[in-house]
Order: sequence, then C-alpha cells, then structure tokens
Amino acid sequence: MSLIAHLSSVISISQELEREIRAVSKTIRVSKGDHLIHIDERCSRLYFIDKGLLRGYHFLDGKEITNWFAQEAEFATCFYAFIAARPSFEYVQALEDSELTALEYSALQTLYTSFPETERIGRIITENYYIRLEERVLNLQFKTAKERYHKLLSSKPSLLQRATLGQIASYLGITQETLSRIRAEL
Repeated sequence: MSLIAHLSSVISISQELEREIRAVSKTIRVSKGDHLIHIDERCSRLYFIDKGLLRGYHFLDGKEITNWFAQEAEFATCFYAFIAARPSFEYVQALEDSELTALEYSALQTLYTSFPETERIGRIITENYYIRLEERVLNLQFKTAKERYHKLLSSKPSLLQRATLGQIASYLGITQETLSRIRAEL
C-alpha cells in the first residue's frame, strides 16, 4: 500500500494535498542491515514502509533490545526524537531490503499548516499509534511471556519468518530460551 492510499484510507484527501505529498516526499530503498537512524543523531525523517521490515532497538548492558517492529503500511522513525527535535535514543534498522517513502519534519509541518486535513490525518494516526503503544506497555507489565507471544502471533504473524528469534525475544522482554520453550509447547 502506498502512502497516498494509506492516508486516503484514514480520510478522503484532496487532489491538491495528494500532489503536494508526492512533491515533498521521496522514495528511498535501503538494503537489509542498513541503519536509517543512529543513536545520538538528529532524526528529521518520518518513513512510511511501502515494502519491507524495520525495527527500532537500543543496547542495554551490551545486549540489543528491540523496541518495535514496523512493516508494510506502517510508519517508522524514532518518534520521540522526530517530534521533540532531540537526538535519537535508538537505532532504526532495515531487517529486509525495503522501499520507503520519506517525509522530512519540516515538510510535514508545512503540510499541517497548508492543508488542515493533514492535521486530522495526523491526529487519527497518532491516536492509533498511542493505543498500540499503551497496549504494548500493558502487555509487558501485566501479561505472561506466553500471552505476549500469542498476542504477537495474532497481530503480526509474518514477523516470525522475517525477524530473528533473538530480536523477537528481546521485543517480548524474554530470553531466547524462554521463547524456544514457549514455541515448543505449541
């Protein structure tokens, strides 16, 4: 799904807005393993994933901790750094060869100012993102490892073929051994 198709699924967008989005966005291709964002770098781009898989991660006590995964028809960036204009606290890496639509922060702000419907789209997308974030926090705090794994299976089943078990285990907040045990029980 393209960025325009995705935005149009949220609300109807004008032809003028569609033309402007096409003019200010840029299609980029990244290879598996490439980093789009590094820790302590300024994060000035929002990415829409046309094809591929990205993840955000950081290091804790020398271990990689996966914060999130984003796949086709989802947005990705270090949102904190993007919105707050601060250095990133995480890496953003392509886990597959990926095709992305990139939008600069300044271009997004101009769209908000010039096209009021973009503020509505932004609010709806942000609300949905917040709900998913809140669900993730609640799952990590109150669900068992097995329940978190089942939730991942139902929400992003293809992730099991697209990411490593170590990345999935760290995302679930468990060890790779615990993940293997849970998978063996199924």
